[in-house]
Amino acid sequence: MESEAVEQLSGGVSWLAANGMNILMAIAIIILAFIIAGFVKRIIARVANSNEALDDTLFEFLGSLARYAILAFAGIMVLERFGITTTSLVALIGAAGLAIGLALQGTLSNLAAGVMLLLFRPFRVGDFIDGAGVFGKVESITLFTTDLSTFDNQHIIVPNSELWGTKIINHSHHPVRGVDLTFSVGYGADLEKAKNAILKAVNANEHVLSDPQPWIAVDKLSESSVDIVVRPFCNGEHYFDVRYALPQAVKEELNKQKIEIPFPHRVLIQAKG
Repeated sequence: MESEAVEQLSGGVSWLAANGMNILMAIAIIILAFIIAGFVKRIIARVANSNEALDDTLFEFLGSLARYAILAFAGIMVLERFGITTTSLVALIGAAGLAIGLALQGTLSNLAAGVMLLLFRPFRVGDFIDGAGVFGKVESITLFTTDLSTFDNQHIIVPNSELWGTKIINHSHHPVRGVDLTFSVGYGADLEKAKNAILKAVNANEHVLSDPQPWIAVDKLSESSVDIVVRPFCNGEHYFDVRYALPQAVKEELNKQKIEIPFPHRVLIQAKG
């Protein structure tokens, strides 16, 4: 028993003597890898913090990705120091990654779309957007989903791949927006009087801007009416206030000015006999 213990001890001492340098190098590589990985992650985070246009969530993800990549590379270097062939290990990891990628391809497509949304910023938190068949206010943007809040107080979670793969209308992109409205008057109406009445109602709205001034013109001659289009301008956050307040205000003003608002007529002729 004692001889076996002596042999094991001597074998361990011999292994340490033969691999002592490798052990020290491995420890040094691991320590250096953690230092470099932490430094790289902080640098990437600092880049995001230096510019308000850059998204913190995206760069936090990129920083973590870079950190783990450095640590993985350091792990391969440590294994090679001890003579372990890493070619098969790398191939195994690649095959496993491919299998996981195929199983999670829907999730990965959302991740890729989330990275694109955070990088190119077609919309931001607080914007009103119309995309993927949903209209609402953006509450949050993550790497996988975008959360929207609708006017009827619904919370809708949209996968990023659906948003990135469709047309997105950002109603909040420009600070000032035009509101296109069309009103119809009879053929017998005084058009200048009708336009002045419409402009009076439009300018009376507190959210309508004086600069740029509202634009008004005759749009087309319909079968039973003359259609007048008017485009007042307002700040983006007041778009819907103006859009849904003006029709009633214009109708009341046209009634006050005794300007005919046409509606469909049907004449019934009684047959004789």
